Amino acid sequence: MNVWCERLVIDGVARTRVRVSGDARGIVTDIADDVDAEPGDVRLGTVVPGAANAHSHAFHRALRGRTHDGGGDFWTWRELMYRTAGRLTPENYGRLARAVFAEMLAAGFTAVGEFHYVHHLPDGTAYPHEMELAIAEAAAGIGIRLTLLDTAYLAGGIGQPLSEAQARFGDGSADAYVRRWTALSERIPGLGAAIHSVRAVSPDDMRTILDGLPAEIPLHIHLSEQRKENEDALAAFGATPTAILERSGAISPRLSVVHATHLTDDDVRMLGAGGVSVVMCPTTEADLGDGIGPARELRDAGATLALGSDQNAVVDPFLEARGLEMQDRLRSERRGRFTLGELSRALAADGYRSLGHAAPATVGGPLDLVEIEARSVRTLGAEPEQLLLCATASDVQRVIVGGRLVAQDGVLASGESPGDLLASALGDLA
Repeated sequence: MNVWCERLVIDGVARTRVRVSGDARGIVTDIADDVDAEPGDVRLGTVVPGAANAHSHAFHRALRGRTHDGGGDFWTWRELMYRTAGRLTPENYGRLARAVFAEMLAAGFTAVGEFHYVHHLPDGTAYPHEMELAIAEAAAGIGIRLTLLDTAYLAGGIGQPLSEAQARFGDGSADAYVRRWTALSERIPGLGAAIHSVRAVSPDDMRTILDGLPAEIPLHIHLSEQRKENEDALAAFGATPTAILERSGAISPRLSVVHATHLTDDDVRMLGAGGVSVVMCPTTEADLGDGIGPARELRDAGATLALGSDQNAVVDPFLEARGLEMQDRLRSERRGRFTLGELSRALAADGYRSLGHAAPATVGGPLDLVEIEARSVRTLGAEPEQLLLCATASDVQRVIVGGRLVAQDGVLASGESPGDLLASALGDLA
């Protein structure tokens, strides 16, 4: 597919009359500015690179609109999440994942990192791979670019066994996790990995996992989302979760830490020096009352920022990018905390990096593009570079992944409606 864009806004810069050429694999081979469209080109209006959802738990979507009142905190929300996890089967999870991925695609997310830990039957009996294969099949059927982050989850807390509700998350040992991951990697191309958290994987088990996994794959971990995690780690190991990662040899450019909300200055320095990706999830961190992480300081220290929808209470790449900027404004009492280029890269190039992909809409990268309505009531009058700060998922028109049109005006290319898919999938879990 070759695409001609009236305007392509990439890394915060608007380029006009841009022709993007792609090969049969859906890889960009050439980008030319100030040229006319050629016969056969797909003609688009205002376009941005595809957005990466670098942290998702698809099944959490079933909790939307059911957990937001009544007070409490992350820990009370987690108990409600466990109840939903207990009802999942490969069949109903496959349908739910397909619906959630459809919602993401129609919203402008062209790639997703699915942080997956519901591996087994509720009593912990191994399938062994049915859950993972159901998710992979759902993504392939929808057309979204998937990095399945198969997750090690071995303990219910530091020094604690898995609870009954957590039994289906665990593999029994770090060695068993590595064996299952290795077998799964032969069936799912581009498989990534994750360590749930320092709460769920001990330092010794972490080192076993790091030694057992290929060095080049993306590796993700929840980090310091809650103050309690820090307190428990300091009490048990005399170190912050970030320091535990450093001692274990986990900190490197292939690592993505998720949330990174409650960090010390030394934590920020270590993460920045290691060139890690930090995946912020502003809508979830706000919904759960987690706090606001030091995003600007992490970026200045050398870390790369990416964005994710996490619990999928909101599925909108523009709101995640806007949340990153606005929450840091609230924290600092200053405007313009991130340049438009930094926000654009967090959604696209740097989010793709976190998931192991080349930057979209660049030569050698995937031909993943999103067309935005520049004349809606939300976007009319905006400078093209600032559409990121005023558009929403409702303004997404056409979505292209790998050179293929996969969604248009909120409907999949197949004609399926994400709303209809969600209604059916949520009915299965009622």
